[in-house]
Amino acid sequence: MLGINALLFVVEMTAGLIARSTGLIGESLDNFADAAVYGLALYAVGHSVKMQVRAAHLAGVLQLILAVGVLVEVVRRFVFGSEPESLVMMAIAFVALIANTSCLLLISKHREGGAHMKASWIFSANDVVINLGVITAGALVAWTGSNYPDLIIGTIAGALYLTVPDAFWR
Repeated sequence: MLGINALLFVVEMTAGLIARSTGLIGESLDNFADAAVYGLALYAVGHSVKMQVRAAHLAGVLQLILAVGVLVEVVRRFVFGSEPESLVMMAIAFVALIANTSCLLLISKHREGGAHMKASWIFSANDVVINLGVITAGALVAWTGSNYPDLIIGTIAGALYLTVPDAFWR
């Protein structure tokens, strides 16, 4: 899962910059945070409950930083404009959906294995939701010719990341 998310970060960030899509950029930053969370979860395995809780707390902080970054990018693109490329958005988000669904299935059996595992599962579930949102936004960008659907999914992603689940703070 660490490798999948690290690769998705590189692919989605590159595609997001090329396609000028806040949705894909937001997804890529989320994958970066996920890779970090999975790395922390791997580190926490076999350590004390206190260390597992610290790993989950750090995951929550990463999620908050991610939220601010995505929302700043949405505002920047709203003010200065953007022309997202809908086909790239949908294609990359679809590939990411397959990868993130695979991660979610892999982690689902272990989501009650401690705060760090619950945090990992929540991150994967959020990824799947945002992937579906970017696919929908890409279709709406193609249909309407407007950048607003991309800005809206970027805002939704940022807002989702701002609502750090209780699992990170327990």
